[in-house]
Amino acid sequence: MGVMSDSPARLWRALVSADPTRPFVTSYDELGDRIELSRATLDNWVSKTSNMLVDGFGTQPGDRIALALPPHWQSLAWLLSTWSVGAAAVLSAEGVAPGTEVAVADPERLEAALDSGAEEVVGTSLDPLGLPLREVPPMVTDYTVEVRGHGDHFPAYPVDAAEPALESAGRTLTGTEVVKAGQALAEEWGLGEQDRLAVVVAPDAPLTALGEDLSVLTAAISAGVPLVLTPAPAEGDLQRFLDRMGTERVSVLYGTEPAGELPFRRVV
Repeated sequence: MGVMSDSPARLWRALVSADPTRPFVTSYDELGDRIELSRATLDNWVSKTSNMLVDGFGTQPGDRIALALPPHWQSLAWLLSTWSVGAAAVLSAEGVAPGTEVAVADPERLEAALDSGAEEVVGTSLDPLGLPLREVPPMVTDYTVEVRGHGDHFPAYPVDAAEPALESAGRTLTGTEVVKAGQALAEEWGLGEQDRLAVVVAPDAPLTALGEDLSVLTAAISAGVPLVLTPAPAEGDLQRFLDRMGTERVSVLYGTEPAGELPFRRVV
């Protein structure tokens, strides 16, 4: 049964409480390395990141956080943390949104984040196991080093679902609108807890690859569906990709469409 809630933060908390041990996100990189996080494990990163935002950066409800990241398990942790502290996630398909309180970027976008005018700049290596950045420029906080010193529990925060939760593609959505977009997509796709949703995207794709309103993510949360984040197969590598999808028990595929007959339904 899907989870009903009026804000992304409460939607996520309800999902974790329903079954903490169930897998939520499995990430593959271009080398085929795999990491799987349960709802509880991802929520631990969400709690630590939320505490880092509040205690380390002084983030308050109504602040704006630029997320210049590709779809990745760390990106999901940042999105959920942003919503947990009542801030708005600011996405840009062209780089780093300017003038935010915090800007978070991978190594390729760090220079743009430093030029964005953000009060705080956070860099993350996006290493599958959460290893630190190889090089940390001045005025940049290394996410996976800093976050480990923060608490594993984040208390319930007074998040107003009527306030902005997302700025994307020239639109501003409230928390309620973000949740409703995900619930509508889950219904349109007929997602149920028995499904597993593969999101097939390029490693350098922006977070808008999860939908301009992030409805792919909130659809998975509202329906209780695990996500598999994976790059598209290289030329001649379709069979290995199909074997991977079979191993992961994928039933629904979204994103870059591989050629050939696929044993699951597409919702591209």
